[in-house]
Amino acid sequence: MKNPLFIVWLIVAAAVTFAAARLIDNSYAFFAGYVVLQYIVLATAWNILGGYTGYVNFGIPAFFAIGAYSSVVLHKLVPMPLPLMIVVGGVASGLAGLGTGYLTLRLRGTFFSIATLAMAVVMQTLITNWTFVGGSRGAYMIRPAATPYFGLDYIQYLFLIMLALSVIAVAVARAIEHSRLGYGFATIRDDELAAEASGVPTLKLKLIACTLSGGFMGMAGAPLPYYVTYLDPASAFSLSYAVNTIAMPLIGGTASWLGPVIGAILIGTLQQVATVTISSALSLLIVGLMLVGFVIMAPKGIIGWFAPKEKAGGRVP
Repeated sequence: MKNPLFIVWLIVAAAVTFAAARLIDNSYAFFAGYVVLQYIVLATAWNILGGYTGYVNFGIPAFFAIGAYSSVVLHKLVPMPLPLMIVVGGVASGLAGLGTGYLTLRLRGTFFSIATLAMAVVMQTLITNWTFVGGSRGAYMIRPAATPYFGLDYIQYLFLIMLALSVIAVAVARAIEHSRLGYGFATIRDDELAAEASGVPTLKLKLIACTLSGGFMGMAGAPLPYYVTYLDPASAFSLSYAVNTIAMPLIGGTASWLGPVIGAILIGTLQQVATVTISSALSLLIVGLMLVGFVIMAPKGIIGWFAPKEKAGGRVP
């Protein structure tokens, strides 16, 4: 399937999703749907670096919070439409990803993961002590009752924005997967030393992966202040973002663009149902139990169940 046709299918799926949410005629459907779509973007972004390239990033909350706090800064300095804020947040997080990558991507394996975790701690400390964005007290954002563009309730507008971001993120991930760039990422994941010996520009490719991954995470975080209306470092750098974002591709499968989407929809929906019916405190417990179960039963994720099996004499036809 050519990528333009795939994009058409994504747009159709997005239109059906939005229409279904409108038919439900319940504001919570948009609140919950926003969270699930947000995790589709985050999981897809993480998979570009962690799944395709094989570099596990624990600094997800940092890139996500950069996008969120860039919206707070813009709201105070030069208020602009939310789509432009998302672009600015994505650029800021992408540049942060590029800088982080340049400083840390010469590290490999566990050392790189620890470095990204340390970067998240440093960013949280900086934000906590930055009084312009509220510091440890947090910042309030006044959310409009409705948007002037489509006559929608603002929560529906945020849902629509995140739906569009999901389409863009998934389309980019699939395009990467079936391109020379994606094959370069795969060579790094499989054997970086062999790739370097073969002339693959590994550092350049890793910087691209880190920039793209960070950029999409920042874009996912940019609408957050308008969604929660009160943003503080504890919520922006919440551990749940890191745990969910890493677990979703692992459960869905990291070898394909579809894996993070399946994992995000499955886990995100279960968490929202548990929040309404039982308690929000169960969200991370659900992720932990599912992650342990899939590591034991399906180490390659849900997508791995449908992958061709291999025998000692070769691949099964």
